[in-house]
Amino acid sequence: MIGVCLKWVDRRPEPAGVGGGPDQPDERFAGVSAADQAALEWALRQRDLAGGEIVAVTVGPAAADAVLRDALAAGADRAVRVDRPFGAPSRTVADDLATVFAEATTVWCGDYSFDRGTGSVPAFVAAALGIGQALGLVAIDVDVAGIGALRRLDGGRRERLAITGRAVLSVEGGTALLRRAPLRGLLAKPVIDVVVPAQRIDAAHPADARPFRPRPRAFAPPAGSTALDRIRTLTAAGATVAHGETVTLDPPAAAERILSALREWGYI
Repeated sequence: MIGVCLKWVDRRPEPAGVGGGPDQPDERFAGVSAADQAALEWALRQRDLAGGEIVAVTVGPAAADAVLRDALAAGADRAVRVDRPFGAPSRTVADDLATVFAEATTVWCGDYSFDRGTGSVPAFVAAALGIGQALGLVAIDVDVAGIGALRRLDGGRRERLAITGRAVLSVEGGTALLRRAPLRGLLAKPVIDVVVPAQRIDAAHPADARPFRPRPRAFAPPAGSTALDRIRTLTAAGATVAHGETVTLDPPAAAERILSALREWGYI
């Protein structure tokens, strides 16, 4: 089995749930990211060379069936939707995906979703399956003997990989362009399997968890009788440059120093 992870997201510039938006994507503008489309294309190329069955999976409500119908039209063999409300935690989504991909030899994912996702799901899937992972792939070469890839690293560096055996691969959107679905596929009425997971509550990863963002701080208006004076105040032009201070402290003292600085800067 060759698995493909697809996330149903809002493709408008302002994604759902941001800036007071809706709780889930508007069906009129929803779909998958370019990275997920590239993942599906690489799965199709792998099957064309080495054979196998492609299973496209998404986690979401009934409206997410649209992305699975598109995947089947493009050439996927089977589609599965895990029925959960939109916005489930990444670890929960990964556990659901891993349940479907228990027998998969390769799992293709997009590196991150269009709705400002963290890109953590592929790593969670690999951990749940207990198999290798190759994340952030920017170039791929699929062969019968295996998969060669170029992986993006920090600092502009790259790493060449030779991937054999079971693995989860996450790709960037520019690595491949999804082929056009034939008319026969577009007109077909595909069957989508729906899986209803156990409604468990993960206390360590609550559904309403969000990344920490410091609360906004209020600043006094800039002083100055002219616009130039106020710009100088805002940009601190002419102020003495403060240099960083390097200190070495024990862990408890270091933690207290960090908290003290955050209080001084107004973050807590």
